[in-house]
Amino acid sequence: MAIMDIKKAGDSVLKNVSAPVGKIDKKIKQLLDDMGKTMYEADGVGLAAPQVGISLRLIVIDVGEGILELINPEILEYEGSNLGTEGCLSIPGMYGEVERYAKVTVEALDRSGKKVRISGDGLLARALQHEIDHLNGILFIERAKSVFKEKDKEQS
Repeated sequence: MAIMDIKKAGDSVLKNVSAPVGKIDKKIKQLLDDMGKTMYEADGVGLAAPQVGISLRLIVIDVGEGILELINPEILEYEGSNLGTEGCLSIPGMYGEVERYAKVTVEALDRSGKKVRISGDGLLARALQHEIDHLNGILFIERAKSVFKEKDKEQS
């Protein structure tokens, strides 16, 4: 497994709409492994393939319940909304207050190609929406009601 470079805001790959994954082969599974290792090394809770320079619909998330590897994820259902603070590995040191759905249900494929449905609220719902936004070329700062630097976060 390799740690990959995380692309920063301003890199054009972060603005592209990612292509669906067709065949789940060894390369895709290796990419999922590398993305997971990269996410953990960077102390993140989620990572999307565009963040490592690859315009494919792949995300990895771990909100403390073990890693989720999702291929071609789509939000099927959502309810409610809440405002919460988000950061992003592609925009280090910046945070924002972002309104998201309070609960979402996502359908995707797992690494074996099996269809999975995940429902989540709280941090999981927020992370799913944040990472799926990356697949659509959207950064959290574009949705944020306010944006602030890390030092401002520590003072509040």
